Amino acid sequence: MKQVNKIFFVIMVVALMAAPAIAKKNYENTTMIPISFAELARQAKPGVVNIQTVKTIEGGGRVYQHFFGQPFGGKQSPFDEFFAPFFNQRPQNRKERSLGSGFIISKDGYIVTNNHVIKDADQIKVILHDKTEYVAAIIGTDPMTDLALIKIKAKKLTPLKFGSSSEAEVGSWVVAIGSPFGLEQTVTAGIVSAKGRIIGSGPYDDFIQTDASINPGNSGGPLLNLDGEVIGINTAIIRSGQGIGFAIPSDLATGIIDQLIEQKTVSRGWMGVAIQNVTEQLAEYYGIKETKGVYVAKVYEGDPADEAGIKVGDVIFMINDKKIDSSRDLTLTIARSSVGEKVNVKLIRDGKEKMVKVKLGKRPDQDSAAIHTNDGYDLFGFKLKQMNSDIAQRLGYPQNIKGLVVIDVESGSQAVDTSVRHGDLLMEVNRHKIADLKAYRHYLKQINKGGMVQLLFRRGNSHVFVVTFEKP
Repeated sequence: MKQVNKIFFVIMVVALMAAPAIAKKNYENTTMIPISFAELARQAKPGVVNIQTVKTIEGGGRVYQHFFGQPFGGKQSPFDEFFAPFFNQRPQNRKERSLGSGFIISKDGYIVTNNHVIKDADQIKVILHDKTEYVAAIIGTDPMTDLALIKIKAKKLTPLKFGSSSEAEVGSWVVAIGSPFGLEQTVTAGIVSAKGRIIGSGPYDDFIQTDASINPGNSGGPLLNLDGEVIGINTAIIRSGQGIGFAIPSDLATGIIDQLIEQKTVSRGWMGVAIQNVTEQLAEYYGIKETKGVYVAKVYEGDPADEAGIKVGDVIFMINDKKIDSSRDLTLTIARSSVGEKVNVKLIRDGKEKMVKVKLGKRPDQDSAAIHTNDGYDLFGFKLKQMNSDIAQRLGYPQNIKGLVVIDVESGSQAVDTSVRHGDLLMEVNRHKIADLKAYRHYLKQINKGGMVQLLFRRGNSHVFVVTFEKP
């Protein structure tokens, strides 16, 4: 018995001696709860600003227009004489004020915030941590990611530095600084709750989720790691939830901000394909060993993918060295690539792997993208194909003629109400000659919504006619 007790004692001593070493091995690289966030907050606060905007709401705003506007095309309402004693004066324009946050990224006054913070503002006022006030000018915005860049005329400011959002692990500590409800320089702390969140705000959703308190007025403020680096821009909250906030990751934001500084606008790479995730059924049908990549459901004629030889039915599984597992992966990868950049696209066609090199174009804006409607119809309802010698010969046109041939007219569209029919040749848009789909989209893009669009068509060898639309 004594021998057993002796052996047990030795085992316990050895275990106790080993415990610190095991603990050190498991936790030596882990940052536990900080004693204080005070030093981090002290260093970061000079780089965080309060943003106040003023927006003019004309003529009493939307509610007044709805109830007391002029529904008779600008003419006097027959009811005016009855309401005149009570509403004999149109309300004055009113000022709507809003609050937000931002942070300084350069000593000479560049400031990052959210697009929704400064959108449609007549005046933007920036208040520094020392209560100094400046009027800011908008340098550029990117509604797609809700980012904006503004600038104040100041020098020797204290900018914050960007860190890598990809290196911020789920569970790591973060600090948010901003002006919730107008309460300036508020500091809250929490952790990274999740990454890559999709909340339905746009095609480039890739949010960091955090439980650091974010409230109205925090929008545009920085989300910092424990080194005081910006790893996110606080953007959205779920009003029905508690402790759930979302921030734009710094790795996405920095490229956009650089473009706004250099050219005041954002250009994104564009392949020109409609895609969907590969399902088990598609994988089986196309002989793919595993469910990976994205299925090319449509290739837009004349766009980079079409010119590179990508076809409907191809399954894209890699761009350069990045694995593509979903439609979102492909969208974000191409959008983060430069216009004109050549990318290696690895795909599966007829059960065999193939590599195609694609020179990316510029992603169309919202109006241009509308030209690519369902099944290839344009925004008026025409399905068009670039003229070539074979088509010209079949339809009886001269061999060297240029333009776009109408191959179909969409049922229920504006085009149905015109005299245009299959085989007609579209030659000009508002007196601009067009030779391909790219030129057609280019000239349509230059026309504002509601503007007049005149299309010159040719039928056969002699008949020429014009069709007029209002751009939707």
